[in-house]
Amino acid sequence: FALVGESGSGKSTIAKMAVGLLRPSKGSVLIDGFNLDDPGQSRKQHIEARRRIQMVFQSPYASLNPCWRVGGILREPLRAFGLVNDRREEARRVDELLEQVGLSSSDAARFPHEFSGGQRQRISIARALASRPDFIVCDEPTSALDVSVQAQVLNLLKQLQNDLALTYLFITHDLAVVRNMAHRIGVLQSGKLVEEQVASVLFGSPQSDYTKMLLKSAPRLNHSQTG
Repeated sequence: FALVGESGSGKSTIAKMAVGLLRPSKGSVLIDGFNLDDPGQSRKQHIEARRRIQMVFQSPYASLNPCWRVGGILREPLRAFGLVNDRREEARRVDELLEQVGLSSSDAARFPHEFSGGQRQRISIARALASRPDFIVCDEPTSALDVSVQAQVLNLLKQLQNDLALTYLFITHDLAVVRNMAHRIGVLQSGKLVEEQVASVLFGSPQSDYTKMLLKSAPRLNHSQTG
C-alpha cells in the first residue's frame, strides 16, 4: 500500500504512528487487529507486535549508528527479541541477512561510513528484516539515493516482498516509484485521505482533483505513459 502526497501532507507522521514512534492525538492504530496504544495489552503482546512491525527510514546516513559495526547493528534486534540461542546462530543469521540484501558476510566487520548510500540502505533493510517482520513501513526509502541506485533498491524490496510474503506501507511523493511498487494507493492531502484505489484504477481513471493534479505534475510519469 503506497501513501502519496506533497511534502507536509502528513505521510511521514502516519508512518511514525504505524510503527509506534508517535502516538495519535485522536483515534487509534490497528495492525492486524492489535492496538499499539492499548494499555490493556500485556508486555509480551506489545513486544511481539513490535517484532512484527519494522521501518526503513528515509536517510541511510542518519538511521545507522556510526559508532557500531554492521554486525552489531544487525545483532541488536536479534538479541532484543530473543530470536537466537547462541553466538554461532547469531553469526549465521547476520551473514544470512547481509547476503539477503546483496552484501557479503565480511561486511559485518565494517562501519557504516565505509559504505555508499545505496549499500547503507541495504544495511537498513537487513536490520528491518532481522526480527522476521510481517509488515515494514518504508518512509521515502530511495529519495536520499542517487537515481542510478534507486532502481536497485526498489528491485530488492520487490524481491524481498515476494520471497518473504511481506506487507509494505510505502511512503513517497514520487508517482513513478509508486507505479512500479504499489498494488493499492492512498492519496493524502493536508492530513486527509482524498482517494484510495488499486494502482491501475488510480493511474487510469483518478477521481480526486488533487490526484489529477499530482499525476499531471509528474513529468517522469507522463513520459513513461507516452513512451
